[in-house]
Amino acid sequence: MRFTLFFAFLLAACIFALGQSPASTPVTSPDADQDAAATIVKTVNEVSVIFTVTDRHGAFIKDLKQEDFKVLDDNKLPAAISSFSSQTDLPLRVGLLIDASSSIRDRFKFEQEAAVEFLNQIVRPGSDQAFVLGFDSVAEVTQEFTDDTNRLAKGIRMLRPGGGTALYDAIYSACHERLAQARSGGPVRRAIILLSDGEDNQSRYTREQAIEMAQRAEVIVYVISTNISGIKTRGDKVLERFAESTGGRIFFPLKLNDVTAAFTQIEAELRSQYAVAYRPAGLMADGRFRTISIESVRKGLRVRCRRGYYAPKR
Repeated sequence: MRFTLFFAFLLAACIFALGQSPASTPVTSPDADQDAAATIVKTVNEVSVIFTVTDRHGAFIKDLKQEDFKVLDDNKLPAAISSFSSQTDLPLRVGLLIDASSSIRDRFKFEQEAAVEFLNQIVRPGSDQAFVLGFDSVAEVTQEFTDDTNRLAKGIRMLRPGGGTALYDAIYSACHERLAQARSGGPVRRAIILLSDGEDNQSRYTREQAIEMAQRAEVIVYVISTNISGIKTRGDKVLERFAESTGGRIFFPLKLNDVTAAFTQIEAELRSQYAVAYRPAGLMADGRFRTISIESVRKGLRVRCRRGYYAPKR
């Protein structure tokens, strides 16, 4: 009888344990989040790259073919090119990141209104989605992913300047928690539009950790520097690093009205890009960073793309 009761109790305990959902573990350190970042990386047997082509005057070139390019992966030709296309209508998943620290207080109102106008122009209902994230010493999402431009505008206008600057944390969070998870049932173009002076004095993550997360999430970072002094600062160099590492671009508007022009150019670029997919040669599941290089065989053309990706780990 005792054995029967013990067995029944043991069986009930097992059933109860199997029915429980795993407890979520809060992120307590950058190292913990770095481990979580591994969930973004899937087994890579094909690499997809978005890239932009301009002439020496900065005009977009949209009529090129696959044979007009040379692709190198880790300094090797790919095993095979799977697809090549001019992709101007992919659904966008855009994170608008606005520096709300004290250092940009004088320009804040104008930049808010320029950002509202940008999202009104670029977000196509039923196709594109964007979210709004403001940051000073902490990052705050004031509007989650939506295609409703009125809600996005409200999220932008909710932001108030003040406090320190946690730039790297904001980029890391936007890529890891939102853009890496963005889905639409097919290919999407993931991008961050960042308005900042590039100064960081509050982040837990480093600049390189934030760049790595953007690369893992396949996010292009476009930057509008809020420095209007005409003198390149240390912060501007930080912003350049984010743009160049992800295949994006940085703008240095010298007048406040130039901010609107920068948004217009970003919109044009997002609709004027190419995509190539290929199988890498000699790919090893070693977690190593592999470089990507795309060159035009036509003279006088410049190609911009992300600098590489991380191979899967066993």
